[in-house]
Order: sequence, then C-alpha cells, then structure tokens
Amino acid sequence: MIAGLVCTAALGQAKDFYVHDWTKIHANKHFWAEGGAVGDFNRDGHGDLVVGPYWYAGPDFKARHEIYPAAESFEMKDKDGKTVKVPGFPGAISGRNGYSANFLCYVYDLNSDGWDDVLVMGFPGKESPWFENPKGKPGLWKKHISINVTDNESPHFEDITGDGKPEIICNSEGYFIYAEPNWDEPEKPWTVHRVTAKGKWQRFTHGMGVGDISGDGRKDIMDMNGWWEQPESLKGDPQWKFHPFKFSPGGGAHMYAYDVDGDGDNDVITSLAAHGYGLCWYEHQKKDGKITFVPHTFMNAKPEENKYGVKFSQLHAIDLVDMNRDGLMDIVTGKRFWAHGPNGDAEPNAPAVLYWFELRRSKKNGVDWIPHLVDTDSGIGTQVMAQDINGDKWPDIVVGNKKGAFVHLQTPRKVTRKEWRKAQPKPYKAD
Repeated sequence: MIAGLVCTAALGQAKDFYVHDWTKIHANKHFWAEGGAVGDFNRDGHGDLVVGPYWYAGPDFKARHEIYPAAESFEMKDKDGKTVKVPGFPGAISGRNGYSANFLCYVYDLNSDGWDDVLVMGFPGKESPWFENPKGKPGLWKKHISINVTDNESPHFEDITGDGKPEIICNSEGYFIYAEPNWDEPEKPWTVHRVTAKGKWQRFTHGMGVGDISGDGRKDIMDMNGWWEQPESLKGDPQWKFHPFKFSPGGGAHMYAYDVDGDGDNDVITSLAAHGYGLCWYEHQKKDGKITFVPHTFMNAKPEENKYGVKFSQLHAIDLVDMNRDGLMDIVTGKRFWAHGPNGDAEPNAPAVLYWFELRRSKKNGVDWIPHLVDTDSGIGTQVMAQDINGDKWPDIVVGNKKGAFVHLQTPRKVTRKEWRKAQPKPYKAD
C-alpha cells in the first residue's frame, strides 16, 4: 500500500479531511493491452477489470476469464539460458519492445440485454471490434466489427450527438469522424459520419478530445491544431466549422474541455507531447469577439517548471475525474512505460509513475494543480481510467500497459486538519 501525499475535504463536509491511501493489485504481469476498463461482467455486484483478452473478477481480481483468444506469445531466454515461450506481447518481461493489438477499451451494454459488453480500439489503422457478453455462459465472446479503421492514438467513446448514447470519435481514413450503431442492430457495421474535409491525419496521429468549447451546449472536437464546432443540426453530415489554435506542437494525449478557473466558460486540458514532456491547461478568453486561449503549462521537462518539483515524460493518456469528491475535476495521468522501447523517447527507463493532479481554486492564488503520487512502478498506457471499481464511491484507477494489468484501489482515511496540512506537497526549492 502506498499512502498518497494528499488530504482533502470532501464536498459538503468542510470539517472532514482525508489522506488518500492506495493499494496496488498487479492482476497480470504479461503485456496484453495498452488500456483497461471497468465493468460488472458477471452481474454479481462487484466491479471487474478488463485488460486485453481477459476480464478479472472482482473484488480480488484473481480469477480471469477469456473474452477473445489469448493467442499471442514470444520467445525469450530464461535465467538458465533456456528458450521459453511467454504469453502476450514483448514488454517489460522481455526487456524489448512490442506492440499490442489492443490500444484502448471501453465497457457498455451495446445490445441492451443488461450485460456489459467490451469495445476494443485496436492497433491504429485497424478495426475496432466489440465483444458480446455471453451472459454467464462459458466460452469466448461473440465478435462484432463496429468500424473498419480507427486512427489516432487517443480516440474517444462518449456521447457527442446528445442522444444519450456514446459514439466512437476518432480519425479514420484521413477524416475526423464519429460512428454510431443502429441501436436496434448494433452487431451490424456502424454508420460513419465525416465531420471534416479530408486532411493529413494518419493512423499514428496523437491527441484529440471532445467537449463544448463554444458554450452552445453541443460538444465540439479538438486536436492539436484547433477545434471543430458542432453545427446546430447533424442532418446530412455537414462539415463542422474549424477554429485554428495551436494547442500542442506534435500532439499529446486525450484533450478535455472543462471550466478550470470557474469563470463560466470551458478551458482546454491536454498534455503537450505524448512522447515528451508537458501538461497544460489553456484558458478560454475572448479577443475581438472570437475565442482564443492562453496557455498555462504547469509541468514540463525540468523540476523547477512545476511548483512542486514534479516532472516526468510520455504523458500518453489522461483521464479527467473528480478524484477527491470536492466537486472539481482532477487530472489522472502518468508515464507511459516504453512507448517505443527501452531506448526510445525521453527518459524511457525513468520510474513508471502514476499521478493525479488535484484542481484547487482560490481568490489569492488562482488555479493550482496539486500533484499526488499514486505509484512508481506501473505508469499508464495509451489509456488510463479512473472509476469506482470496488463500490465505495471513491474513484480507483485501472491501467493496462507493457508492465501488465493493474488496479489501484483508493482508500481515504479521515485525519485531523493538522495531519492534512502536514501531508500536503511542499513547494519545490532547487538545491
């Protein structure tokens, strides 16, 4: 168990202060996927973990069940010099790099039968299948194809149309698109709606997001070069209006529209480089009647660039969740382990850290992001998900990457105000 350097007062309980401890469960040491998600696949009331071809039954995540064939393996030398076959893809165990066929996954009851299904967004440029829950029956899950080409390494699965049901939002074959099923027949190919003209987006494009930038109640699409405004009507698949703005030099991770400073309009949160450094929020402002943004980079390549001296590289995935239940959304991110192997990218062999950054607002100090360490030996993949998996109403964190499959359980511990203050991260002072 690791005790996070965080104490907070819960929403509506100004006199209650908590230290947030974390317990790590390493459900599988083999590399099967770069993402993970939460569901209740056997409907027993316990949250379960899904990473790659397996789901792991809660609450202890020891019993695993195969969703699709876990057929991949590689050979390596063991400690005695013998060649052995190892399940999964090459990763931390092998000491060399590999890539999985599963970059992100999401859980949703896609056929409305009351059982959680699994949507997989595979290797960029490939198809995105979903797997139908067999409702407790033994055997592999039935595979259906949603769309044939999912590009971009940060696709989303959420409701962008406002109909109350999620869609896939991604690049595909040179376009920004959203794709939705016929909810009466979701096993059939999904309908692809192109919202842009054809561009230069390729399968390994980095960084995109979904959120209401314009403030009209409709969700827009963001990428590193600007944002596309959703029109009043989606009938006939109109092209969305593009508003240029350089959010990041080469593309980061997932992007979010959220009112960081509490002034009533949505700002933008993103990492600056999926394989480099930088975590930033862009303040929404008006200039000459148009929307523009002022960047606030609060973590970068040097410790002195963060108020608390925190720095790490390869922020390839972000989630935005209210981690301490104070009513403000917080950032969950970390270091993607070996995105391009042990010799690639910035500091590939630095500790694979996992953090959440607590959003605090005050009249005196404005916006502050307080870093809270969760773990130093798991990191993130191309996805990280914070969701309550054990039913205590506090968000936990699930990770799938080249170190395996992880669940990080959050356990708040009530403390005194004095203990709370003592546990706060201290401002950085250079030696």
